[in-house]
Order: sequence, then C-alpha cells, then structure tokens
Amino acid sequence: MSARPLDGITILDLSRLLPGPLCTLHLADLGAEVIKIEQPGDGDYTRAIPPLTKNISTFFLTVNRNKRSVTLDLGKEEGREVLLKMVENAHVVVESFRPGALDKMNLSYEVLVKRNPAIILCSITGYGQTGPYKSKAGHDLNYLAYAGILRPTLGGGGKPAIPNFQIGDIVGGTQNAAMAILAALISQTSTGKGQHLDVSMLDGLLAHNVVALAQKESVSSIGMDTSDILSGLLHCYNLYKTKDDKYIALGALEFKFWAKFCQSINRDDLVSKHMVMGEESEHVVAELSVIFASKTRDEWTDVLDGADCCISPVNTMAEALEDPQVQHRRLVKVHEHSAEGAVTYFDLPFKSTALAAPENTQAPLLGEHTEEILKRLGYDQQSIEALKESGAI
Repeated sequence: MSARPLDGITILDLSRLLPGPLCTLHLADLGAEVIKIEQPGDGDYTRAIPPLTKNISTFFLTVNRNKRSVTLDLGKEEGREVLLKMVENAHVVVESFRPGALDKMNLSYEVLVKRNPAIILCSITGYGQTGPYKSKAGHDLNYLAYAGILRPTLGGGGKPAIPNFQIGDIVGGTQNAAMAILAALISQTSTGKGQHLDVSMLDGLLAHNVVALAQKESVSSIGMDTSDILSGLLHCYNLYKTKDDKYIALGALEFKFWAKFCQSINRDDLVSKHMVMGEESEHVVAELSVIFASKTRDEWTDVLDGADCCISPVNTMAEALEDPQVQHRRLVKVHEHSAEGAVTYFDLPFKSTALAAPENTQAPLLGEHTEEILKRLGYDQQSIEALKESGAI
C-alpha cells in the first residue's frame, strides 16, 4: 500500500462540537497532521460533555483521535502571534466561529493570507458568512427546520420527527467541508494560492435534498402529493412493528423485490398491489401490520434471510455494532487510551486497495503537544516559559 494521500498536509483546527472536528478526523485518517487549537485551562468544552469515559468525554475521545493539542489564548497578542507562525507552515485552517469572530481577533482570512498566500481557511457555520441569518444562533435541529426536512411523519399525529442522527452537522457541515477542503488542496497544489471556503450547513442540507426538490410540484404535475414517497407513503417502503415491539424495515421499491417479498410470506395476492395508493395502500399496510405482528423481529429476520427483497431488522446502536456485516468490515475498533482506558471508535468508512491504514493515535490530552509544536516553530525554552507566564499558552 502507498502512503496516505494527505501525508505532509498540516491542518490547524479551531473548531468545536461535531461538524468541524469530525471533518478534520476524516482528514487526519487520510494522513493530514491535524493540530487542535484549544483555550488554556478548560480547552474545548466538548471534553466535558457526558458521558465521560473516566475524566474526558467519550464523544471527545472518539471524534478527536489522530490529532495533536496545542493550547493558545487567541485573545492575547502573544497567543495570536503563535497561531500566525503556525499558519506560515500550515495548509488549512478550519474554524466554526460565528461570522465576524475572526475579524474581532484580528485573524481574518485577509490577515492569514498575508502570512501564507497559500493558506486555505474553511469556515463552517450554520447559515454562511453572508445573508440575514449569518449571525443567528443555531444547532442541527434549526438547520433541518429551515431546510424543510422536519416534515410531519405519516401516522405521527402531525408532529415532525427529530432524527436520531445529526444530518445538518454531518451532511451539511462535515462532509460538505471535507469535500471543499479536498478540492481547495488540489487547487492549492496547482496554483500555489489559498482561498476562503464559506461552508453553510443550511446550504449543504438543501443542496443534497434533491428528492424532495423533485417532488415539490407533484400535485400540479401528476395530481397527487408524493412528497412522502420515501417517508411512509408507500406500503412497500415502510417500517412494521413486530411481535416483540421491535421493527422491520421493508424497502421493496422495485417490483422484483416486492414480488419476492410477497412470495416469501405466501401472499401472492399482494404482488399486483406494489404501487397502489390511497385506501388500497392503507389496506395493504393493515394486512402487513397484522402479518409482521405475528412473529418477533429476529424470527422475521431468519424467515426472510436469503429472500433478497430489501428487508432488514431495525437495530439499536448496540446491535449495529455487533452486526455480522459491520464486524466483517472491521469498522468498529477499540483503542487503549493512556489516561482513559478502552475507547471504541469507527475506522475510516471506506476501503481502498492503495490506501495505508490510519495510524489511530489516541485523542490528545489538553495541550499535550504545545511545547513540541512551539519548539518546531523555533521557540526556545525561555520563550516558552514566558508564554506560559503571560497565559498565552
């Protein structure tokens, strides 16, 4: 296997919470050296988000492995100057402050690019650097709400459901930012110039919500509302409760899968009702609900094993980690942290014939690499002690 594709790339990570740190984790797994910049004293406040493994948040330990930690008070001129020295030798800076915050710290893109014309600044925010919402507070739930994703669920009494997955943070933020950074790095290699990447989580959500966009005019174009076609409208693409109050997911969108499913449950009479709508569909849902309620989830999984009809058990996270397919792919790893003990994490989420495996070093202790990085920048021990006394590190 060859060296990892981002070997030699240095990324300064000023972000917190989920979108930025998960983005830089993926980039670290691809070989980049990620240096996490934290406030002296308490550091990134996600270190304290429960549950704790011992003294550090399990979430923090999972999302910040393969990174180094440097403590800098960017409110102090000495701390700011250290960061600018780091920028001189870096390729990318990732931040998730509200728009204007870097300007107040005198660390805007214009300031950074004077120290390093090739620097890439990636700013991840809820609504972007421009527009009427740019300074608005928000979290994943708010971005989903604005993007029209939190629709009332069918059979849910009219109340929208909150997904148990941070779609805005990860799709709109993490993946959007990673794509932009990788593209900017290619441009940096060919042009020698940097750029400011304005990553809006709301933009990222809307730009990927192409199925809903396509269904928007369904009433006027085909005479019926198909906006819930993949969220409960179809009986062949739905969730069904089993005897043990668990659920089975049926995803037989194509006729060939629906036919195999009907044959597997000995209901050939339902084959012709693949895409019926309205009352007919409700009747099929009622029939299937009775059928699925006759066995437990695991019994149905065994009965339909090998039927090849797009059916699966609805797992909990604990069950997903033990699923034989997940186990086979070796996605779930356990690392022994020097201070916190065993930490479970996910490996790089794709396989490659040419990519070396990630090193998987532990999440850093607060400021663990500060002196090492400062010495690399040319600071002697006396200067480092002076920075400590000033509170800059």
